[in-house]
Amino acid sequence: MTRIDSTDAHWPGVLSALAGDEPPQLWWHGDPWVDRAAAVAIVGSRRATAAGMAIAHDMARELARQGIVIVSGFARGIDEAAHMGAVAVGGVTIAVLGCGIGIDYPRGRDRLRAALLARGGAEITEFPPDTEPRPFQFPQRNRIIAALATAVVVVEATERSGALSTARWAVDLGREVLAVPGPLHSPQSRGTNRLIRDGARPCLETADVLDALGLAAVQQDFVLPASDPIVDLLRGGPVHPDSLLGHVEGGAASLATRLAELEMSGAIRSLPGGLVEAVR
Repeated sequence: MTRIDSTDAHWPGVLSALAGDEPPQLWWHGDPWVDRAAAVAIVGSRRATAAGMAIAHDMARELARQGIVIVSGFARGIDEAAHMGAVAVGGVTIAVLGCGIGIDYPRGRDRLRAALLARGGAEITEFPPDTEPRPFQFPQRNRIIAALATAVVVVEATERSGALSTARWAVDLGREVLAVPGPLHSPQSRGTNRLIRDGARPCLETADVLDALGLAAVQQDFVLPASDPIVDLLRGGPVHPDSLLGHVEGGAASLATRLAELEMSGAIRSLPGGLVEAVR
């Protein structure tokens, strides 16, 4: 973990768009920021529907396959689905935290965090290490999400969703704002539908995001390995990850990363009690 400020060579220059609202420093865990062709923030409700989670995951996966960095807030729901989609295809994803690095929040996301870091991503925050999450910190971090992104996509949002503050920041910063429309009577779609009413670009597919960025899709082939030794071991039934340590070089950290990658790809799944099993 590294503390950086605006004089550091790896400080994200795009944050200068925040002007007087630029954070005085950032704590950075992972690969340093480098100039990117494009970064897309995918954000939305913590209490997302299964459909919303699938949309966020698939959109992040497809954009990551195009070499686009996925930015989100590492919260439950839409945020985690977006990070997972990028990780599933080995893409780079940036988690902007509403707490300090080192806090287990949200709980139980160690595998996702490990995979995110292993794939060239990073956790960043303006809050000092070990700062506990507090409600006001999440809207505050949203300006950083918007500033890092070339475009912001809101997948699901209630009328009071924090994702709407990210969209407002994006508008103020001159970023593209897209929203996924939803059923008129769904609480999770009221925020996104109103964004569209107020001028956000409707987002019906990944091509809409690429079009907003002025990019054309590049065909990318991604094929999961036909066989994986970890998956093969799990086909016999649920096991505790500790029993797999001898089958991965690099110890517990490498195993956690590998399990996260397999879970994001859909090859394995977690079970209560910390067990994992292959998806048959």
